[in-house]
Amino acid sequence: MQSVLNTVKGTALNVAEYLTPVLKESKFRETGVLTPEEFVAAGDHLVHHCPTWQWAAGDETKTKPYLPKDKQFLITRNVPCYRRCKQMEYVGEETLVEEESGDGGWVETHQLNDDGTTQLEDKICELTMEETKEEMHTPDSDKSAPGAGGQAEDEDDDEAIDMDDFEESGMLELVDPAVATTTRKPEPEAKASPVAAASGDAEASGDSVLHTRTYDLHISYDKYYQTPRLWVVGYDEQRKPLTVEQMYEDVSQDHAKKTVTMESHPHLPGPNMASVHPCRHADIMKKIIQTVEEGGGQLGVHLYLIIFLKFVQTVIPTIEYDFTQNFNMS
Repeated sequence: MQSVLNTVKGTALNVAEYLTPVLKESKFRETGVLTPEEFVAAGDHLVHHCPTWQWAAGDETKTKPYLPKDKQFLITRNVPCYRRCKQMEYVGEETLVEEESGDGGWVETHQLNDDGTTQLEDKICELTMEETKEEMHTPDSDKSAPGAGGQAEDEDDDEAIDMDDFEESGMLELVDPAVATTTRKPEPEAKASPVAAASGDAEASGDSVLHTRTYDLHISYDKYYQTPRLWVVGYDEQRKPLTVEQMYEDVSQDHAKKTVTMESHPHLPGPNMASVHPCRHADIMKKIIQTVEEGGGQLGVHLYLIIFLKFVQTVIPTIEYDFTQNFNMS
């Protein structure tokens, strides 16, 4: 019944989007929405600082005239997903971020701090709003980017970490023996993935080798809601598409089939993809903007997608796509 309602609602929203005029005037600070130009600017910022994301053109028959032809949506591929959501153990109570509505509520499944704030709010407050694009960087990206060799060499001049110190630091405890071992080797003709032993998804066929799912993630611009929208499509270790039910295993059960539904992609033909419904994105962003301003800061529109990826992580917590915490925001 829920899938039928989602289909009817999706059809109605497609009609509404067609009739909705393109947003021309910026209302980012007032309502948390984006113009197409602001979406492109935020996308350029994300691509520059996190090169795993790239712009894509999509199908020519689905090109949106209000976006550049070569910047229709953003995409990142082969993102690992080692565990199912039911394997995750949340510490503390789940906090309702947005009240429940017909489209499903938002639940923050992160631990609360002593002062009652969530870790997500801490991440946002850590962003120094006086930063410039030159001040933001990812250490891993800088090393691999062209022209960054000099910087990488300077970092290599640092003294190597002593293995005894490394062991005493407790870092080796981060390796979970339960997921780092297998009970049986794969057959010679079945080549196992290098990361198979580190994943948490065993095949139902009885094979004790642990397999890793991967996901391709897309970010499009929703003309009706005037916000970014996240799309995900999953694959097993043999790069075979996951079924709808398998993908729902990697979605927070508070959001599966409510906030996350199967919809037709706005820029690609083919079967429906799982999408995080954008009905609450603007409200959440508005609250984040207000929190930052109350703290004396100011949130730049170019940071929209970086923050967007952080609060959407609560919906798909096992898909490890968010490396933006490595940014130096000071």
